[in-house]
Amino acid sequence: MQILITGGTGFIGRNLCKELVERDHTVTAMARSKPTESLPAGVELVTGDVREPTDVEDAIEGQDAVYNLVALSPLFKAPRGAHDAVHRQGTQHLIEAATQAGVDRFVQMSALGADPNGTTEYLRAKGEAEAIVKASDLDWTIVRPSVVFGDGAEFVDFTKWVSFPPMLSGLWWPYITPLPGARARFEPIWSEDLVGLLAEIIESAEHNEQTYEFGGPETMTLADIVRLIHQAEHKSARILPIPTVLAKIPLAIGQHIPGFPLGSDQGRSLDIDNVTTSNDVDRFGRDPAELESLRAYLGGNKR
Repeated sequence: MQILITGGTGFIGRNLCKELVERDHTVTAMARSKPTESLPAGVELVTGDVREPTDVEDAIEGQDAVYNLVALSPLFKAPRGAHDAVHRQGTQHLIEAATQAGVDRFVQMSALGADPNGTTEYLRAKGEAEAIVKASDLDWTIVRPSVVFGDGAEFVDFTKWVSFPPMLSGLWWPYITPLPGARARFEPIWSEDLVGLLAEIIESAEHNEQTYEFGGPETMTLADIVRLIHQAEHKSARILPIPTVLAKIPLAIGQHIPGFPLGSDQGRSLDIDNVTTSNDVDRFGRDPAELESLRAYLGGNKR
């Protein structure tokens, strides 16, 4: 099968490229610029921007299936309107081009909590993109994963950053870790488990017109995750939960400061759990308990 992966040079995209090539598919990765690291052997690179219809049309021509993995990180502040331009408008361009080119399968990477009326710009744009996909005549599948961890992922590094003040120059607080959003819940899923599920989606028609929520084997609070990270670094610390209302004030101010990486959307995210309603990995014959856990990964015991 000829497969295009938009966002194919990113963290998940690179892993998916490798998985699909190993399954004997012909894979093309689309990215806005040439990556600093080489792509897996056998993967072709095309440069293009999903915000540009002509770029999208050229990349999709001759493809049998498309994975749309293009995404701006919800962990950091984005320029005004960027989520709408990339997630909603970019998806619209892909759907139109895929329909015109006669693409058989379309897989949209979305997010847990995606909703046109969501509380953050990221979730609203993702929800609007889902509506565009569902309204199309393509054989589509939507995937909503919880946070993804693995080599090259930003989640663990971001958690380290947010769990101590940046002015400490990267040093952990020796005894106390102030933590906003400490009670927010996550269901971390390993990147290699996720890409295996993504690869299976295009290999069976039973996944057409389905929306899947994927999570890992454990539901953990942000405080649980920070403790695991401390433990993996052979450090111990006492978590001091910070009320989200207090954290939102400096974030609201910070969003107007050039170069400051966080903003009001990140503050609102502190009140949002990132867990599945029903973990759909079992619909692929997987037992969630058998998936790689963040605990094992951080402990160096990954399979």
